[in-house]
Amino acid sequence: MNALLIDDSRLARTELRHLLQAFPDVQVAGEAKHADEARQQIRDLRPDVLFLDIHMPGQTGFDLLASLDGPAPHVIFTTAYDQYALQAFEVNALDYLLKPVSESRLAAALAKIRSLGPAPAPVPPPPAAPEPAAPMLTAQDQVFVKEGERCWFVKLADVRLFEISGGATRVYFEQHQPLIPRSLQQLEARLDPKVFFRANRQQIINLQWIAGIEPWFSNTLKISLRHGPDVEVSRSQSGLFRELLSL
Repeated sequence: MNALLIDDSRLARTELRHLLQAFPDVQVAGEAKHADEARQQIRDLRPDVLFLDIHMPGQTGFDLLASLDGPAPHVIFTTAYDQYALQAFEVNALDYLLKPVSESRLAAALAKIRSLGPAPAPVPPPPAAPEPAAPMLTAQDQVFVKEGERCWFVKLADVRLFEISGGATRVYFEQHQPLIPRSLQQLEARLDPKVFFRANRQQIINLQWIAGIEPWFSNTLKISLRHGPDVEVSRSQSGLFRELLSL
């Protein structure tokens, strides 16, 4: 199996690569030190398994998984923190290894992947009528938001920001910031693009809540939302923002 090592610590990657030499059926196809680099490696190398750290500069390991399009490789988390174990298995991780990783725990994690066996050949489904696409939501539509035991019925016009947080999305409205089990890709597909704009990989803003715009680093923009927070628009989206909203 081909493995991709994703960790901002070069020493941690070196130690893990050394441990994996004891398993001849595992080949380290590449390494990445942050989420952006990992996304490119995943597209180019098509690894079978990710050895993924949680705390990295920029985006966490959970943010990386939430941003992947299509089926993700098998995931084995390697981290120095034990408090994220439950969240790791909620995103279908195969195992959760605490640093320093021992050879015996690594062997057990790899055995879980081997036990899955080769993926069965897909059986073509019988012809069926396509499911109707979910309707587009307007700013005046109200949506049901639930976090734990708390529930809200919120008009989308009152939502100023959607933001990735771990494996979920945080919704900003009034003084509330609940988490919902949706990806930004799922939300973007249903939100009115005339009202909601994808500012970067992690955030979608409501254009009607913009309080101020200022030039930022490397020809990007920084947008201030009423009642906060400030949002940095990525370079590519800054260009699109200027093109869409300029006279």
